[in-house]
Amino acid sequence: MRQFAAAALLLALLVTASASAQVYRWVDEEGVTHLSSEKPPPGVKAERIDIKGSSSSKRSTTSSGSGAASGSNRAAPASPEQIAGREDLLGRLKTRECVIALEALERKTSGTEPTSATELRRLQQTADLNCSADPARRRQQEEMAAKLRVANSPSCVEARNRLADMTAPGSKTPRAQVQSQQAFVDEHCTSPVR
Repeated sequence: MRQFAAAALLLALLVTASASAQVYRWVDEEGVTHLSSEKPPPGVKAERIDIKGSSSSKRSTTSSGSGAASGSNRAAPASPEQIAGREDLLGRLKTRECVIALEALERKTSGTEPTSATELRRLQQTADLNCSADPARRRQQEEMAAKLRVANSPSCVEARNRLADMTAPGSKTPRAQVQSQQAFVDEHCTSPVR
């Protein structure tokens, strides 16, 4: 599911971006695919995707690596709407990375899940690179991380599984009960980031 969301986001980046842009993609130790306009933390092997107009070229690098995009074709200047769309998309991508990093930091530092100092350092670097310095925006990102923590909690996993059982073919669960369970899942157990 996460890889599908990452692929959809990458596709949106490729479709939306007309001006030159770079996106970095890497997979963390938990198998989560990250896409960011910022370089990944040092030591993380990443793939740099150069986006130029409607064509893109991929180049494997490390997080501290660099390289020029292949080809000498110059992209046509982007319209203000295209630039605004790209900036909005990259902003949402940064918010997503921030929220996921904040949620993982909270979970891993609570002592309920084994982790390493390296993993904590990587998550902190991801949060530092992507979270807003504006106090009001940062508070929103922290609230989103808290909602993500609840959405990933065992009680929400159980609630989603119960809803799946209620809607399975052959289930004789009354419609009102299904609607009530759906409303609970929608209100309490929906991730604020995709």
